[in-house]
Amino acid sequence: MTLPVVLIGVVLVAMSISGTAVALPSIGRDLDASGSPLNWVVGGYNLAFAAMTLVAGSTADRIGRRRVFIVAALVFAAGFLVTALSPAIAVTDIARIVSGAGGAGIMAAGGAILASNYDGAARNRAFALMGTMAGIGIAIGPTLSGLLITATGWRGSFAVFTVIGLLVALGATRARESRATGADRADRAGSALFITALALLMFTLLEAPTLGWAHPVILLTGIAGLVALVIFGVVQRRSAAPVLAPALVANRGFLGWSLATLTTSIGFLGALVFLPTYLQAAAGLSPAASGAAMLLLTAPVLIMPMAAVTLVNKGVPARLLIMIALVLVVAGNLWLTALNADNAVAAVAAPLVLIGVGMGASFGITDGQAMAMVPADVVGMAAGFLNTLRGAAEALVIAAFSASLIGLLAARLGDTTRAATVGAGRITTGAEAAELDAFTWSWRLTQLGVGLLCLVSSSVVAVLIHSRATSRRTP
Repeated sequence: MTLPVVLIGVVLVAMSISGTAVALPSIGRDLDASGSPLNWVVGGYNLAFAAMTLVAGSTADRIGRRRVFIVAALVFAAGFLVTALSPAIAVTDIARIVSGAGGAGIMAAGGAILASNYDGAARNRAFALMGTMAGIGIAIGPTLSGLLITATGWRGSFAVFTVIGLLVALGATRARESRATGADRADRAGSALFITALALLMFTLLEAPTLGWAHPVILLTGIAGLVALVIFGVVQRRSAAPVLAPALVANRGFLGWSLATLTTSIGFLGALVFLPTYLQAAAGLSPAASGAAMLLLTAPVLIMPMAAVTLVNKGVPARLLIMIALVLVVAGNLWLTALNADNAVAAVAAPLVLIGVGMGASFGITDGQAMAMVPADVVGMAAGFLNTLRGAAEALVIAAFSASLIGLLAARLGDTTRAATVGAGRITTGAEAAELDAFTWSWRLTQLGVGLLCLVSSSVVAVLIHSRATSRRTP
């Protein structure tokens, strides 16, 4: 039962990430929310996912990978149940944070379970299947959520995830337990510092458009977040049982592959989360139709992981494939600056396909290549680190994209409240042309920033993974 249960859990987490974005306009209307409170529905989930994945991976090594997986699935289901019953946006945001923590445990413990059960080509295939299932979840998440929202409302879509989460927890009781030898200590200080740093930085980025970048609260939380991150690094160097071993980060090959997965996540998430709202506002698409349009981005992620790992197992250099994937992601993001309200779907079709192909290829090879470079006793930590990078990138991209989009809208419209409403996809009757023009302009500039960031990050990846060969499974 090990492989099927882990893969179903991965599908569930991936669907919950991609599908929620389609529900944002409906949630905003039902709970009368916009701006940062609405963006916390997605951002809070990703924040908790990023903050808890590293902790969950190390905890899984220490107390048991199956045990952490089961508990995580139950937490995930509980968060979705509360979201489905939520009476207010604040309750929704808190419940989404709970679900994100559960999703972190599913991904980190699931990756560690696979790494501890497979080696060599079998490990590559297992992680490629994990990438494929993540691709399936991402691919069908927007479409399925759109259909569920249209049929039963946004609350019904969250109720479905509750039931599946409980089934995953039940199935995991049949999987084999594994843990690292001698891993009996916990780095509580490191875990607390890491979670604190990410939470403060996320709060800064999401609330700055509303409060202002010069507001004392924003300045305080931003500086405090950076300080907490620095202290975390110092504590990890001195800890006897670090939540993130410094030797792991010092491994240039592992770090290069980890940065590659971060880069593709950055290039993927902005479009995945914010484009459905734009399509519903600019093109007048229903939630189901906007979810279907997102298949241009997500469908390639369904088939590319297995295609990429097949090429690697046949002798094609993985480093060559990942650089091609990164080029596609960069090109697609820069091409998205051609977005326009008149032909919204047609304008984004080709760039979305490029990004999806690049992201899918990355899913198929980055985890397997990175995990092959670490010792067996820290595979949980390594899996947690990889998923933490993805989650952190997703959380910070969502926050930064939102901050940029609303900030630019406010500058163009001259009204922060109106900017938040337009950013949530609610266009004022009688002012459609001006607001859509401002929305499109803000989207283009924000997307340009994402594309340039991916370009810089891809250059760093090229240097790291093409430097002097790094030995496999470096202690």
